[in-house]
Amino acid sequence: MAERARLGVRRAAALLGSALAGALLIGVLFAPSPPLRAHPKRIEVRFWHMWTAEWKVVVDRIVERFNQSQDEYEVVALSVPASSADSKFLLAVVGGDPPDVMTQWNPVIPTWAESGMLTPLDELMSKEEWSTFERTAYPVAKKIGTYRGKLYGLAVGVNLWAAYYRIDALQEAGLDPERFPTSLEGLVAWGEKLDRFDAQGNLTRLGFLPSWLGLYAPMFGGGFYDWQKGQLTLDTDANRRALSFLVERRSRLGLDKVTRFDSAQNAGSGIEWPFMTGAYAIAADGQWRVEQLARYAPELRYGVAPIPPPQGGKEHAGWSSGNFMIVPRGAKQARGAWQFMKYWSGLENPERAAEFYTWGGWLPSFPAVAAAPAFQTYLQKYPQFRCFVELMPSENWETAAPVPYQVYLADREAAADQLASRGVLTPAAALAALEQQAREELVRRRRLGFAD
Repeated sequence: MAERARLGVRRAAALLGSALAGALLIGVLFAPSPPLRAHPKRIEVRFWHMWTAEWKVVVDRIVERFNQSQDEYEVVALSVPASSADSKFLLAVVGGDPPDVMTQWNPVIPTWAESGMLTPLDELMSKEEWSTFERTAYPVAKKIGTYRGKLYGLAVGVNLWAAYYRIDALQEAGLDPERFPTSLEGLVAWGEKLDRFDAQGNLTRLGFLPSWLGLYAPMFGGGFYDWQKGQLTLDTDANRRALSFLVERRSRLGLDKVTRFDSAQNAGSGIEWPFMTGAYAIAADGQWRVEQLARYAPELRYGVAPIPPPQGGKEHAGWSSGNFMIVPRGAKQARGAWQFMKYWSGLENPERAAEFYTWGGWLPSFPAVAAAPAFQTYLQKYPQFRCFVELMPSENWETAAPVPYQVYLADREAAADQLASRGVLTPAAALAALEQQAREELVRRRRLGFAD
């Protein structure tokens, strides 16, 4: 298995090329020092993660709680810079000294699992634990960690997207916030009423502009992967309808006007978010914005609703990602790692874990965590967050296609979206080119001996 892992690292390095080589050097030169032990007589479980600043404080609190909950293991957490986390992991695996557990949010599972670098979690779970996970975990939480029918990542935080709307803007336009549209067509009609322009015809406020094919394609019945057949679905009728719809909405306002407006906005976090500043009346974004709004704009009156599908489309559909925990092959304390993972995730004790999710403002992987008293109290404090929780049970959330060339495919998908949105290619031509690029990449990988 060690030789297979080494081969996997060499193959991954070949794919990433010179960029990985530079990152590897950074990981060696600037790796943080290992933390000091608080319980040196216990079995050490080394835990790497990529959170920093206030998020690192939350992670450290969870680690401390786990260490206080038992006396066999001591989880020792290390925050690794996101820019070098992947390369540091690869170096550790090839050097035979990986962490015992790592939290990731990059698209790494297919490549690392195919290279033999990850432990399938069913090898660590008891039959009862596996049954509980299969029976109770939200569908999207299963997708996030699954590759070729095996679970390699346990999600400890799921990201979903919904529609944020400013009540002041809606009321000014004569729209009823209590009667949010139930179709995408109705929502874009609202957007037209909410658009504002200056005397020269330049956009000063964007009512609502759907964009990002990955988010909207599932609503049209599309997406980039068929989980039943285990194959990519790129140049399809549903995806063409979705991309054509997005392009038409952008062109309605004028590509130049939208581009100038977009370039003047800052899509950053906190107070810089255009929705918060009033530049957007309705915006599609993730659940993390709820706490940001409470912190930076506590007086702002707003609501959150599911992004409605087009007529005849799929409800409660869209794109999802998340934070997930993995156990590398060669981990010295895989059993201790699993004890920590099920403690944090809530698989073992949902009511206890619910408090952790309120600290981070995360969406849990299990309904029992969301139903626990601590999390329900959190929802009372942040009622807009409830919309995201109610979206979690849907089967219609899609994640990154689980193929070993996941990063390459995501880059090509984004490029096709941009080329069509900017009028360089028609939607049909952009998706046809994407399909062709995926075929060529598959041929190239087969020629080099990589897995499909």
